Parts: sequence; C-alpha cells; structure tokens
Amino acid sequence: MKVQDQTVQHTNPWYFAIYVGFFAGIFWGGLKMIENYLHFTSLSPGFLVEPFFKHSFLMSTGGYVLGWLFFILFSVAAALVYALFFRKVKGPWIGMTYGLAWWGLIYLLVGPVTGMNQPIGIIEINTLITDACLFLVWGLFIGYTITVEFTDERVREPFKKNTHKPRLG
Repeated sequence: MKVQDQTVQHTNPWYFAIYVGFFAGIFWGGLKMIENYLHFTSLSPGFLVEPFFKHSFLMSTGGYVLGWLFFILFSVAAALVYALFFRKVKGPWIGMTYGLAWWGLIYLLVGPVTGMNQPIGIIEINTLITDACLFLVWGLFIGYTITVEFTDERVREPFKKNTHKPRLG
C-alpha cells in the first residue's frame, strides 16, 4: 500500500488536551505531594482548595488526596486552555512560559487574594523556587506534548519518513 492511499486520522484537540492534562495532574500533582512531604515546600498539596477547607484537613492523608484530585482537575483545565490558544505554537518555550505564567497568577495574584497562599513576601524562598520549578516543568509537559501532536515538530525526529533506520549523514 502506498503512503498516498493511507487514511489520515486527525487527533481531536479537546480529548487529547484532557488526556494530557489528566496525566500531567497525576504526575506533577504527585510530585507536589512528595515535595511537601520532604519539606521542600511549605505549601500544602491542597493549596488550590485552601479557601474551602481547613488547613489541618489539607495536611492529612485525605487532604493530600483531595489536593491531588484538584491538581488533576486544574491540569485538565490548563491543558484545555493551552490547546485552545497555543496548540499550533512550535517549540518548548511557550509551554515553559505558560507554566511560569500560571505560577505567577496563583502566587502573586489569585493566591493571596483568595487565601490559597500568603503574600509572596512572606512565603519562604525554598517554597517559591521549588514551586516555580514544578510549574515550569508542568507547563513544559503540557505545552510540548500538545505542540508535538498538533504541529510538524515530529520532523525533528531522527528517522526519515516511512523508514525505521536512523539518518547517517
């Protein structure tokens, strides 16, 4: 069968974004729990729901699980927003910027106003750096995964089309 005769199937951007956001939430939300457990950050894993629950509950096992679930939902929503506005932008930098923008929005604006976290001048520097790095790689994961699916970034792969042999020159 020739390549021209093959049917091309297009990925649904919304289902793909939900899929990517779900796994981003599982992996990076799990890492958020580990970094809190190891005291790399003083912000609880349930910081997104801090205004709605007591802090003592959020530091319990149930609170960790609830925080993880809300981080998954947050990641799905963020991936949908990324797919809506940025899925055709090439390269990893927009995803990294996207993650840092979410960090800035939460830590500088929404968090202090809603009670998710204290103002940035009061938060420990380790917490700020650790969570900024977490959001950076979280945004990179969401952004670059979606970008590779919806652009021609795959041409950068070391294999020529229709072969499984590496390029030698």
